Amino acid sequence: MEENINTDKNNEKDVAKQNLDDAELRSALASILFAFGDPITPKEIKKAFDGISESRIKSMLLQMMSDDYSGKEGLKVIRLQDAFQMCTSEDNETYIVKLFDKSRKKPLSNAMMETLTIIAYMQPVTRVEIEDIRGVKCDNVIRRLLEYKLIAEAGRLEKIGKPIIYRTTDEFLKLMEIESVSDLPNIELKEEEYEDSNE
Repeated sequence: MEENINTDKNNEKDVAKQNLDDAELRSALASILFAFGDPITPKEIKKAFDGISESRIKSMLLQMMSDDYSGKEGLKVIRLQDAFQMCTSEDNETYIVKLFDKSRKKPLSNAMMETLTIIAYMQPVTRVEIEDIRGVKCDNVIRRLLEYKLIAEAGRLEKIGKPIIYRTTDEFLKLMEIESVSDLPNIELKEEEYEDSNE
């Protein structure tokens, strides 16, 4: 008899999970984003729920971006293309760095900024294509951008030598404070602008 009662209680919990109100869903989503850490899509989050649609999850995440988790309370939800992520407010970066006593990364050099710009606007792009535009070798610059996690390898071209192609990452989107590379301003890349650049 006692076993049946426990089973009924568990079933009631399962039903409750399927009928979350907005406040409960908001709380659950905040916990998921905080625990997951990395960007995650509504489609992936949906696996944690039964009976809650992907569109409702996305709608709630967008709402969280504009109110409780807009950064005013130290945490904010940001959107990176189709994914969402919980992160700390940039206003509090100074305190976080002091607490964890981590050495801050050096600012990007001009060469890194130039190379990153080329990759952002031409991606996916090979090292040779980048060097053709800049007019200098870019091995070291590309290596440093990989270390900063601002770019990543996106496969290889099906041609002689199978060169590696590069693309920007979610870290790049966060650095630029944009949701997608389509939000970048329109510019025209010209080789002569990079002829005098140095690594």
